[in-house]
Amino acid sequence: MSSLESKISDMVKMHGAELYDIESVTENGNTIFRVYITKKGGVDLDLCADISNDLSPLLDIEPPVSGQYFLEVSSPGIERRLDKPSHFKNAIDERVKMKLSDGSKIKAKIVSADEDSVTINNKDGEQVIPYSDIRKAKTYFDW
Repeated sequence: MSSLESKISDMVKMHGAELYDIESVTENGNTIFRVYITKKGGVDLDLCADISNDLSPLLDIEPPVSGQYFLEVSSPGIERRLDKPSHFKNAIDERVKMKLSDGSKIKAKIVSADEDSVTINNKDGEQVIPYSDIRKAKTYFDW
């Protein structure tokens, strides 16, 4: 974790939330610095605004990207990307779609996760999958 990411994480924790992820993207010619947060019981607009207001002075001193950018603070959503062991740990008992290194695709429920692998349960039973074998993973919701 970078020094800036650590500072952002600490500030988010002061609001009773957890840092989920950070990304910089370009959309319609604009650079957007996104800070995704999670919180037991959910994330609301007031929480996002409060964290955004507290982060702005820090990011003025330590810009996260070069040039002009827009700051967005939000929830990662009900269907979210899983990249880190902590993402998988926080998604236990949720449904996941994964694409593996061998090209196969899996839909399953996450049973457990640790620092090296995730255990899933699907029609083929329980499977342990090392993170190194996962190319993409995302939670999904049956609408």
